[in-house]
Amino acid sequence: MRTAPISRVSRRTEDGVRTTPKPDELLALHDITAELFATLKAWFEVDDRVTISLTDIDSAVEELGEPRMIAAMAMRKLQALRLLAQPGVRTTTDVVVTIVQDLDRALLQAPSMWLKRAAATTDWDAELAALADTDPADEAVQEEQTPIADEDVSEDDPAVTRFRELHAGLHRALRAVVAASDGEIRILE
Repeated sequence: MRTAPISRVSRRTEDGVRTTPKPDELLALHDITAELFATLKAWFEVDDRVTISLTDIDSAVEELGEPRMIAAMAMRKLQALRLLAQPGVRTTTDVVVTIVQDLDRALLQAPSMWLKRAAATTDWDAELAALADTDPADEAVQEEQTPIADEDVSEDDPAVTRFRELHAGLHRALRAVVAASDGEIRILE
């Protein structure tokens, strides 16, 4: 079955509502959301199924302060954003803006929460013992092979750097949605 090409021009529906084609940056979120999702799942060891407590209005207080639950909720938002970024799935500009805004705080905090979690769960006695067991001759060879880094070079963890690059992709999509809709609430097709 042959499909019609996607029009890149805004139009009006039968009831007069303006629609706008999804910008390429929004459509590109397919891979970005998948990688962010996988990273959060791995970093925080989020189970395949997460249960939330609806016992009373305050039951979320403890849950929403726990890094694993914060990651799980962000993963659910990533699932929603990935769906809305699909060609052929209608959404509106305000929904995209809201989901990216909801994700933003969790994604900003995720790298530092992950590093703190990793530090807290590391067996430092075993790590120090491993350092003590290192042969000094091996260290000398390693030092000769390792170039001295400039002080200006960022020493961020590569996984954190990649995570931040992916997070920036959400912001590119958000800016493209706002620009394509001239800052108005419109249907995105």
